[in-house]
Amino acid sequence: GHRDEEEANYSLETFNFYLSEPLSKERVEAFSDGVYAIVATLLILDICEDNVPDPREVWEKFHGNLLEALSEYGPNYLAYFGSFVTVGLLWFVHHSLFLYVTKATRLMGLLNMLSLAFIGGLPLAYQLTSEFAEKSHNELEAIQVSCVITFFASIFQFAIWTTALFYERETLHPFARYGGKEHAFMFAKLALYPCVSLGAFFLTCLLSEFSTEIFHLMQIVIPFAFLALRILVRISLTLIKSVMSLSRRKVVFLEEEEACLSPTERLS
Repeated sequence: GHRDEEEANYSLETFNFYLSEPLSKERVEAFSDGVYAIVATLLILDICEDNVPDPREVWEKFHGNLLEALSEYGPNYLAYFGSFVTVGLLWFVHHSLFLYVTKATRLMGLLNMLSLAFIGGLPLAYQLTSEFAEKSHNELEAIQVSCVITFFASIFQFAIWTTALFYERETLHPFARYGGKEHAFMFAKLALYPCVSLGAFFLTCLLSEFSTEIFHLMQIVIPFAFLALRILVRISLTLIKSVMSLSRRKVVFLEEEEACLSPTERLS
């Protein structure tokens, strides 16, 4: 019995040690950049394959007006640009994350692989959102699948940073550690896509008639949110610090008043 317990503890310790073993950060970044590049290329190939009007169709159906013919494919182009922006911003978040990661571990590599697996599903999400008829049940489900893919692709990036925080002295730059000057900004940047995609998913469940508008609004708003994120984080931190400083001043003022009172007044 004692031997079985010792073997179980040894195997558990070995497994934990295996997950915390170092992994080449450069190899992780190189593989990730390759996956992002392939995904972006697949999006371009998809948009060029079935969404280019035939010259004969342009002359017969649209009387030679190319812009009018292209406007018929407008929803497909919008879905393509939205998917490409999503890939680009997720790559940007990934780049910012590993800019502050000083040493990768096997667990972080595993989480990165899971994130890349869902990144690879974004061309599928593009095809789904541009394939079905507007205002149909299939389109609603396709949009929800796209929100789920985006959520898991981004939440595993957040998990990489959370894992790095457990061994922050070894794995993170001091700026990104708890209390560092970039900590709050990294938290907001990595939490933006999971929160917005999850919110869009529940909104499409509640407001199914406006699911397409909600999804495209999410894709349009997020780039502007990234641009304004640092300003919003600084304003939020300033407000929090001012509120905390006011509460501390009140506590100090009450302590000073109590110190000035006589013993009988304190008892009363």
